[in-house]
Amino acid sequence: MNRLLLHTAEELHGLPRAGRRAVVMTMGALHEGHATLIRTAREQVGPGGQVVVTVFVNPLQFGANEDLDRYPRTLDADLRIAEGAGADAVFAPAVDEVYQGGDPQVRISAGPMGERLEGATRPGHFDGMLTVVAKLLHLTRPDLALFGQKDAQQLALIRRMVTDLNFPVEVVGVPTVREEDGLALSSRNRYLSPAERHTALALSRALFAGQDRLAAQAALRARAEASPASDERASALARLGEIRASADAHAVSAAGGGLPDGVRAAALHVLEEAGRHEPPLVLDYLALVDPKDFTEAGPGFTGQAVLAVAAKVGATRLIDNIPLEFGAHS
Repeated sequence: MNRLLLHTAEELHGLPRAGRRAVVMTMGALHEGHATLIRTAREQVGPGGQVVVTVFVNPLQFGANEDLDRYPRTLDADLRIAEGAGADAVFAPAVDEVYQGGDPQVRISAGPMGERLEGATRPGHFDGMLTVVAKLLHLTRPDLALFGQKDAQQLALIRRMVTDLNFPVEVVGVPTVREEDGLALSSRNRYLSPAERHTALALSRALFAGQDRLAAQAALRARAEASPASDERASALARLGEIRASADAHAVSAAGGGLPDGVRAAALHVLEEAGRHEPPLVLDYLALVDPKDFTEAGPGFTGQAVLAVAAKVGATRLIDNIPLEFGAHS
C-alpha cells in the first residue's frame, strides 16, 4: 500500500504530527491548480510541518441531476501529484467512513449567503459542502486549511463558518490557476470538446474585459479630476482636438461613483457574443458582489468585490471569477 495513503479516521489520527499541519481538501482528479494549493501549503508550514490532502467525492454536494456518477476518480494519479507537490499524507476515505450510519441527520446550514448565485442554481449544495468541510476539519485537525479562490463563494462561506462557529483554524485563499489561454483549471475541463473549450474561453475573457473596464474608468476619472472643474477640463481637451477625451471627461463627471454597472456591461458583452457561438455558451449568472456576503455591489460601491460568472457549454457547467478593487475614485 502506498505509504502516503490513509483510508480511515483511525489511520489519520495515528499519523504523527510534525510542526504545523495544513490541509488541502479536494474531490480528487487533481491538476495543477490542486498542486499549487499543496505547494503553497508546504511553503506555509515549512519543511518541518505537515501537509495532509483529502480526496473525497462528497455526495451531499451533488443534486439529483448533477454529475456525481461521472465525476472522475483518479486516485493513483492523485497520489503521484500530491506526493510530487509535497504532501505528507493523502486521506481518501470511503463514503461510509465519513458518513457512518448513512446520510447525516444534522448538517451545517449555509444560511442566506448560501442561497445566492451558486446556491440558487444548486439548492442544498453549500449545506453539503460546509457539512463535509466541518467534518474533515475535525478529522484532520489542521492549523491551516487552504482553498482555491476559483470557488469564491465556497471560500467565503468556509471563512464565515470558521468565524461564526469558532473553528480553531486559519483559512488561506490561494489565487486561481489558469491555463495559458486563460481558462481556469477545473476537473470538469476534461469534459469539453475542442469546440466547447473554444467557447468556454469566453468566461475568462469576460472577466478580464470587466477588469479592463474598471481600469479604464479609474484612468478617466483621474483625468477628469485633474482640473478643479470638469467642464473646464473638457473644454481644454476639446480645444486640443481631443474630442473623445472631452466626451469621456463629461461622462465620468456625470456618472460619478465606482461604476460597477460599466464593469458588468463589459463582461456581459463578451458573454452575449459567446452565446452566438457554435456550440453556444448558455449563461447562468454574471454577478459583481461583495465577498463578505455575496450581495450585489451597488452604484457607489467601494472596496474589494468579486466579479463571478457561471455558464454551461454543452453538458459541462463551469464557474470563474476575479477579484476587483473599487476605490473611492475608481
